[in-house]
Amino acid sequence: MSPAVQAFLERRRDVGDRARPRGAIHIGLVNNMPDSALERTERQFFRLLSDAAPDLPICWHLFSLAGIRRAEAGHIYLIHQNYRGLSDLFNTHLDGVIVTGTEPLHADLRQERYWPELAMLFDWIEAEGPSAIFSCLAAHAAVLHFDGIERQPLEDKCFGLFNHEVFGGHPLALSLRTPPKVAHSRWNEVKADALKQAGYQILTSSREAGVDLFLRRARKLMLFLQGHPEYDAEVLGLEYRRDVRRYLEGAVERYPDLPQYYFEQSEIEALKRFRERALPCRDVSLMDEFPERPLSRLRELNGTGPRSSVFTAWLASIAQAKARQNGFVPARRSFVSASLP
Repeated sequence: MSPAVQAFLERRRDVGDRARPRGAIHIGLVNNMPDSALERTERQFFRLLSDAAPDLPICWHLFSLAGIRRAEAGHIYLIHQNYRGLSDLFNTHLDGVIVTGTEPLHADLRQERYWPELAMLFDWIEAEGPSAIFSCLAAHAAVLHFDGIERQPLEDKCFGLFNHEVFGGHPLALSLRTPPKVAHSRWNEVKADALKQAGYQILTSSREAGVDLFLRRARKLMLFLQGHPEYDAEVLGLEYRRDVRRYLEGAVERYPDLPQYYFEQSEIEALKRFRERALPCRDVSLMDEFPERPLSRLRELNGTGPRSSVFTAWLASIAQAKARQNGFVPARRSFVSASLP
């Protein structure tokens, strides 16, 4: 386990033990992200849920699918972080689970080598698992498995930081007091009409980015995210830089578009000047001169705010359900309470 994540978890454990020794909830993170993003994804979701409910102690359990292709370094990281597989997940008492996606190799997700495992996970969640959140590609895979909803390819990458409208009277939607601003980074989408026809309820949507949050009525609440509310401030900028490098290496044919509503104007101008140099001289050594000014537009969302309030309500519902199951009333908390199905 990395020193940074270890220190973070120990701080959370100390705070949680002092605040509510009997009230800890157990959250499973099925982290299927590529090797380079494993630790960052842990940190992002740990921070997001900690910000959402600072007085609620959370015990994290880490899992990953065996079918995800990984280099040796990735396997070593999973071992050191005490990641476990699906058989262990099915035998771990969890109060909630978060499932992330990974970069697909096939247009049809059912052709991915990890699909049988992922489908088994979805079936378990639907039949007997806890309340679940499906993030980005995992959301696309889940609606495909549950209801046959195919994701649709986009002509241009949905990439940037977008304002969203809030819909409906569901408690999760009511918890979003201000229009949320959420990062998106994807080449595909599931359409609102297809989701509505299958009985899904849309909670937030953007005119430019499409549907973001939506839920499925089931025995336990299932929440789906097309966007990335967990992203740290610099992530969209790092993804853009990665995509520029891929272009200069010849791995892709198209120079990437800038993320929308993310960079400051001075950064945009510097990045456009770099693009003008890079297009006629496709040489990866140019990355040594890539503008490295801090990448900023997500900073305003760090800490508690619109992006975390829906997670506050989700965690509150889990804590309340667990309290009822254990036969005691939870202590007064600083996070929002919400009655959810």
